[in-house]
Amino acid sequence: MRAMVQTSYGSPEVLVQQEVAKPSPGNAEILVRIHAAKVGPSDCAFRKGDPRMIKWLYGLSRPKYAVGGTEFAGEVEAVGQDVKHFKTGDRVLGMSVKNLGAYAEYKCLSEESPLAVIPGNITFEEAVGVCDGGATALKFLRDKAKLRKGQKVLIHGASGAVGIYAVQLAKYYGAEVTGVCSAANESLVREAGADDVIDYNREDFTKAGKAYDVIFDAVGKSSFVPCKRVLLNKGIYLTTSPKLSIILHMLWTSLFKNKRAIFATAGLMQNKANLVFLLELARNGTIYAVIDRRYPLELLPDAHRYVETERKRGNVIIKI
Repeated sequence: MRAMVQTSYGSPEVLVQQEVAKPSPGNAEILVRIHAAKVGPSDCAFRKGDPRMIKWLYGLSRPKYAVGGTEFAGEVEAVGQDVKHFKTGDRVLGMSVKNLGAYAEYKCLSEESPLAVIPGNITFEEAVGVCDGGATALKFLRDKAKLRKGQKVLIHGASGAVGIYAVQLAKYYGAEVTGVCSAANESLVREAGADDVIDYNREDFTKAGKAYDVIFDAVGKSSFVPCKRVLLNKGIYLTTSPKLSIILHMLWTSLFKNKRAIFATAGLMQNKANLVFLLELARNGTIYAVIDRRYPLELLPDAHRYVETERKRGNVIIKI
């Protein structure tokens, strides 16, 4: 089968198409013929091995898993004899955070993995898009912030893969949403449900005089200290960026009941129920996929380069 293989950390050029052995499912595994995957900042980070904690998880000197990619959607081609919940022909959405492997034509994984059947009115690409940012946004807003109706939420990086779904999910939970993005993406963010939009090129939201119950930095471009002054009492600052400073602030603010800083490895915390929940919201139109560009598998390096421009809107999809 075709796969994009990486044998070292580095620039997009380390991603090379090769023919590798097609996997066979074990007794409790399913074999998926992958039709769509995605590229986001986390995939670029895995490719580079930066921040360093990635190397501690996935190989110090070189990647432990040669084929990268986490989120994927495709069709079940075969099932092991002990598989109970999936059958050949099922259209499925899955996540493979521990051993990656989505940048290939086929993937085997346990049926107990984060895996869900895709509703008939959602395409493979849309399913991957919703999972890409939606799963992360859901973990932060629902589980970490415990977002409630009527709260004021600011989403920094509101037009990105995590941010655009954070806006939609925050509105689903009844929050008043302010999105931070460029002026060029204002209409996109308002269409997703934002009540107000701040152009980061013209205004610093930490000095705008408005306070929030939750600030969610979905792009890792802010820090806790300046954001703290625009948090309401018992407000929460969330970030997707695993910097040492946020870890220290988490430890310090956990000792008090006022303003808190929170980081979470959202990808490692996903489960089947989260995917089912997101797909149901997509099925009934509560949230929708925002896809910027599509690339064939062999142009995966180009997709990585585009993501690293930090100009993408929503998702970048790999067609396999």
